[in-house]
Amino acid sequence: MVQIRERDLAARDLYYLTKAVTDHLRGRPTLILVNDRADIAASAGAGVHLTTRSLTAEVVRAAFGPSLLIGVSTHNQHEAEAAERGGADFIVFGPVFETASKAEYGEPVGPAALHRLATSSSIPVIALGGINPTNCQEALDAGAAGVAGISMFTKSSTQSLQSQDLGELVSNIRNMKLR
Repeated sequence: MVQIRERDLAARDLYYLTKAVTDHLRGRPTLILVNDRADIAASAGAGVHLTTRSLTAEVVRAAFGPSLLIGVSTHNQHEAEAAERGGADFIVFGPVFETASKAEYGEPVGPAALHRLATSSSIPVIALGGINPTNCQEALDAGAAGVAGISMFTKSSTQSLQSQDLGELVSNIRNMKLR
């Protein structure tokens, strides 16, 4: 899954970007999500990723129907349960581990809270926040159906992440899940 998070693009530009990506990846097993913009996601053949500031999954599901893939970011059990009841297809839960990029959401929830949610949810739970190649397996062992991240897929500004590095990282994560 790849999430398009271009918050500053005009709607038309975001649509054309999303459409180009979905067209390019058609027939491949990669799902595309657009951050917050269900209208653009539906128009371009992508899914939508809803944040805590977005419309609720219930509102988006009612407006766009059962075919739109909906993921919802959640930071506690209550938000996750509301997303599931509202018709989300999957939940992104975290921050699981310490990370500066998610500090505004409070202390990390930890692997134990991830496990409680993953075992009580009827939809997949994706772990987010502070995920890296070292602790990725811990998140999967806690019941996460997958992991999400930004910093995990990048290197410091002085190093560039080469496409073969990214492919190797994704392959390693897939292999972890198969254990």
